[in-house]
Amino acid sequence: MKKAIAATEASFVITHHLIKHKATFLDGEIVKEAMLLMAHSLFKDFKYSPEIMSGISDVQLGSNTMVRRVSALSVNMIEQLERDLKTCKYFSLQCDESVDASDIAQLVIFVRMVFEDFTYKEEFLTLLPLKTTSRGSDIHNEVKNYFVKQNVPLKKLVGITTDCAPAMIGRHSGFIANCKTDPDFPPLLNYDCIINQQAICAKVMGFDHVMTPVVKIINSIRAKAKQHRTFKLFLEELSAEYGDLLLHTQIRWLSRGRILRRYLSLLPEVKAFMESRNEDTRQLSNTDWLLDLAFLTDVTEKLNLLNYELQGKNKTIANMISSVKTFKTKLNLFIQHVQKRKLQHFHSVLQILSENNIEAQILDIQKYSNLLVRLNQEFSDRFSDFEQLEPCVMFTSNPFMEVDVSDLSEKISVLLNLDSDTMEMEMFSLQNDIELKSRQSDINFWSLVDAEKFKNIHTAALKLFSLFGSTYLCESAFSDMNFIKSTFRKRLTDEHSNDSIRVALSSYTPDYKALLDTMQCQVSH
Repeated sequence: MKKAIAATEASFVITHHLIKHKATFLDGEIVKEAMLLMAHSLFKDFKYSPEIMSGISDVQLGSNTMVRRVSALSVNMIEQLERDLKTCKYFSLQCDESVDASDIAQLVIFVRMVFEDFTYKEEFLTLLPLKTTSRGSDIHNEVKNYFVKQNVPLKKLVGITTDCAPAMIGRHSGFIANCKTDPDFPPLLNYDCIINQQAICAKVMGFDHVMTPVVKIINSIRAKAKQHRTFKLFLEELSAEYGDLLLHTQIRWLSRGRILRRYLSLLPEVKAFMESRNEDTRQLSNTDWLLDLAFLTDVTEKLNLLNYELQGKNKTIANMISSVKTFKTKLNLFIQHVQKRKLQHFHSVLQILSENNIEAQILDIQKYSNLLVRLNQEFSDRFSDFEQLEPCVMFTSNPFMEVDVSDLSEKISVLLNLDSDTMEMEMFSLQNDIELKSRQSDINFWSLVDAEKFKNIHTAALKLFSLFGSTYLCESAFSDMNFIKSTFRKRLTDEHSNDSIRVALSSYTPDYKALLDTMQCQVSH
C-alpha cells in the first residue's frame, strides 16, 4: 500500500512539474522511459537496483493518467483560490481576450486579492471560451455566470483593468458598461491597461518617412530565403555586431524600438549589401533622413525602457503611476534640452552628427521639439484617468504628507464610495497620531493602523492596494495559452486547456496529501 501511495504521489509531482513547463500529456511516458534508462545506467551495479527500477516502473505517467492528474491538480488549486477569495478583504480583476489556435476567443482573467494584513496574491482566475461572438454583453454574461457558479464574493470587487478594445470599454454596450449597470456588481473602478496606453502614446510620433523605408528594406532582405541567407553570411564575414535584422510587428509592444536600434547598428552593412546588389541607397546617405532615424531610435528606446518598467508581476498601481509620472517629467526635460540643442540624452543623434562631421547648430530643432511636445501631450491626455487616482495613491504611500485634508478626503471618498465626513475626521486623527508618525517608514505601516479607529482610511488603503495597473499577466498568459494549445494540439478541449493553463500559471503548491486521501492509489500496470 505504501508503495502504491508513493508511486501515485510521484505521479502527481512529475505531472505538476511537466505541466508547469507546458509539456503535453504524452510527455509523461517519455519522461518515465528516460528515467528507466538513466536508472539502468546509474544503478545497475547497486544492491537495490531491482527495487529502484521497480519503483520507477510503478509511477503512473500514461497520457490518460496525466489528463486525470492535471484535472485533480486544477481542482485542488481552485479550492485554495476559493478559500483565499473568501478570506481576502477586497480583490480586483484584469481581463483580456484573444483567439487560440482553434479560432476560439478565450477570455483570460487574473485576480489580485488583498488581505487584512495588507499581504496580497496575484492569481490566475479562469479561462472562459467565447464560442460565438465576443461582444461586451457576451463577456459580461460569461464572467457573471462564472462568478455565480463558483460563488465568487462579488461584493469584494473593487476594480477591473482591461485593454482599450470597444468590446471592453464601449460606453454603452462594452463589458465595463454592462458591469456598471448590473445591480449584482458593486460600484467599481475601471482603467485601461497602462502598458497599452503607453504603446498607443508611442504611435503618435508618426515619422512614417523613417519607418516605411526601414520596414521596406528589412522585408526586401528577409522576404526571399536565398537573399536572407546571403545577407547573414555577409554580416558574418564582416564580423558585424548582430547576425541579422529583426522583423517589425505592430502587435508587440517593444518591436519598433528594437528593430530601429538593430537597423541603425547594422546600417553600414545594410548599405554595403544593397550596393553589392546594385540597389538604390541614396536615402541611406541622406543626412537629414539619418538624423530623423537616429532621433526616432533614441525616443523609441526611451519608450521601451518605460515599457520594461511597467511590465512584470506584483506591480502596484503606485509603481506604475510613478513610472509614467517620471517619464513625463523626463519628457519635459528632453524638450528643454532639445530646444537648447543639448543632445546628451540622444546618443544615436550625436553618433550620426559625429560620423558626418555635422554641427548640432544646423539641426532642425523645431521638428524634434514638436514631436516631443506632441508625445508629452498624448501622455497627458491618455493618462488623465490615472491623474484622478494619483492623489489617493500618494496618500497611501505617504499618509503624513502636507495636503488639503478636506479636498483629498472628498476625492478618496468619491473614488472609493466612502463617507467623506468620516474620512476627513479620520485623516486629521491619523496625521496627528504621534506613535504612527514615528513608524511611517515601517514597511508594514498599514498593518499597524487600527482598522476600527481608522475604518474608512483602512478600507481605502486596502482597496487601492488591490488594484491592477495593467493587463500584463493576461498578455503573458496568452503566450502560455498558445504554447499549450498550439497548432499541433488544436483538439485540446476547453476544459483541459483551462486545467493545463491553471497548473502552469498558478503559484499555489498542490496539497498532495489531500489529493492522495481522495483516491485509491494504485501502481502502474
